[in-house]
Amino acid sequence: MTIATDITTPTDLTRGQRENDQSYQMAQLAAIAADDRKGENIILLAIGEVSSLAEYFVIITGFSKAQVRAIASSAEEKILEEFGRKPRNIAGEQDGTWILLDYGDLIVHSMMAHEREYYDLEAFWGHAPKLEVFLPEPALEQST
Repeated sequence: MTIATDITTPTDLTRGQRENDQSYQMAQLAAIAADDRKGENIILLAIGEVSSLAEYFVIITGFSKAQVRAIASSAEEKILEEFGRKPRNIAGEQDGTWILLDYGDLIVHSMMAHEREYYDLEAFWGHAPKLEVFLPEPALEQST
């Protein structure tokens, strides 16, 4: 698992303030779901600070259509389970190279590496603050 951390930008809200924001909690949960499905280069952008399109983008790379679908499906399931919310719109499920889950305040992009490189959302939205993704610590195996 890799998480992109190469962009540092200031943000108006502190982590503590964001933790009370449901959109931010959903974005973190989508990142955790992506990590559970071995998604790579997971990025969380605070897009709401530069656009009214959404509050957050979560962008994840998958390396096969099946993995891209599994990442999107896992994020959708976990958000429904935890927050009782379904996406307003889902795009790209048939093709499976770029699946977009649109929750209004959160947009999850699960993409094949080629699509991610070609569309380069990180560069297009490069002026949006990049936030740290907080993944749970792996459980240590106990020897018996």
